Amino acid sequence: MSETRILTLVGSLRAGSINRRLAEAAVQTAPAGVDITIYEGLGEIPFYNEDLDVPDAVPAQAAALRAAVAAVDAVLLVTPEYNGTLPAVLKNAIDWASRPYGAGAIKGKPVAVVSASISPNAAAWAHGDTVKSVGVAGGVVVESAHAQFATIGERFAQTHPAEDAEALTQLGATVHELVAAVNGTLITA
Repeated sequence: MSETRILTLVGSLRAGSINRRLAEAAVQTAPAGVDITIYEGLGEIPFYNEDLDVPDAVPAQAAALRAAVAAVDAVLLVTPEYNGTLPAVLKNAIDWASRPYGAGAIKGKPVAVVSASISPNAAAWAHGDTVKSVGVAGGVVVESAHAQFATIGERFAQTHPAEDAEALTQLGATVHELVAAVNGTLITA
């Protein structure tokens, strides 16, 4: 059996963000045979513009993202909630990965969404908008692989999510379900 490769895109660009730390904790939950990589450089990708998306002239940063998404078996998105929705940087990554229309790098890939917010709603709006965007972009949303974290400013103020047993359990379950979707062993109701 070959290794399952998962690419993680984090919607917060802040180096010390809790969403970033959740992604780091998810990496730690990877079982043997699963490689989870956090993508670096989302902030350098220009906003999607069809005038830039021309054969042999796609901006290098966007081409690198597309290649990274194309090279993996699944995608894990970690999103905060900005003004009631997903951050522009994450939406932009989804847009670039969805093109060319009908044949984008994300098409047919299992995708899980982890959302986290300082509010009690656990970034539910960002979560929903991310799921919608991924589905429209052609990704295969794995509903059972989602995780949502509320009041993260309090919960993780003194503790990295990797030191929180409940968070690790939730993230580990998310990774497990995503891998099951890749391997075709996901059981749906």
